[in-house]
Amino acid sequence: MTQNIIIRFMKRQIPLLAATAAWAIQAAWCPANSAFGAELIDRIVAVVNNDLISMEELNTQVKPYLEKINTMGYPPDKERQMIFKVREDVLNQMIDQKLTEQEIARYKITASDKEVDMTIERIKKANSLTDEALRQALAKEGVSFEEYRKRTKEHILRSSLVNREIKSKVVITKEDIKTYYDSHPDLYGFEEKYRLAYVMIKYPESPDPSSRMRTHQKMADILQELKAGKSIDEVIQTFSDSTTRVQGGELGTFSLSSLDLKIREALKDLTPGQYSGVIETDFGYQIFRLQDKVK
Repeated sequence: MTQNIIIRFMKRQIPLLAATAAWAIQAAWCPANSAFGAELIDRIVAVVNNDLISMEELNTQVKPYLEKINTMGYPPDKERQMIFKVREDVLNQMIDQKLTEQEIARYKITASDKEVDMTIERIKKANSLTDEALRQALAKEGVSFEEYRKRTKEHILRSSLVNREIKSKVVITKEDIKTYYDSHPDLYGFEEKYRLAYVMIKYPESPDPSSRMRTHQKMADILQELKAGKSIDEVIQTFSDSTTRVQGGELGTFSLSSLDLKIREALKDLTPGQYSGVIETDFGYQIFRLQDKVK
């Protein structure tokens, strides 16, 4: 008899067992009408403290993405890879959502209807949208306005949790800075500086994974245009539209040690004129161009 496939997650300590996770996703990928899929259809795929995530719940969340993938005409191997990746991403999001909901309940964090309305109004203003235009845009994505309000409320709650759990605990004193500086003389000597330009697209407001995928693909297209010889200014003009605001231009001169680790790793082996890949940063998807190295 096939064993239940369970991934266990504990609050604040989330050890993802790669082999177990892969088995769970592979099992979830199997069609329900196969012998293996039929046996596993109601199994538990994750235990998050006292909450459970079932195979049926995972299949429900994944279904819209599978329908889109099925219409794209990929070869079987490529389609299987994409389905596996989508299921893995969605399961991770569901686990993260459960953990977040548990922490929100523990701290008794709330968001009023007024806060939700004010947030939606700010989004409309930032994107120059009327109420009707917003509803039409949501309808094209197959999202009702009520569902959008629910997602917006969840976003507010998550942001409040982050502010409480992380930002409120980050306190850096002058003594901390001096101690770090004194203990890392190799980082703050006569270091080579990098003059950078960049292109950036902020992450979509919607938590929908397909929105992030589309934005990432747009940045990949931008990178191809840059490598083909287009200037950053030309790329910004070409790819900016009413739904995606591409930003960029000359950024300034920085030492590698002053940059985020992801950016540092992407830049350290570049020569002037070369571009990094697409990098996920705290601000959005970014591509950097090394303009020059200076002493």
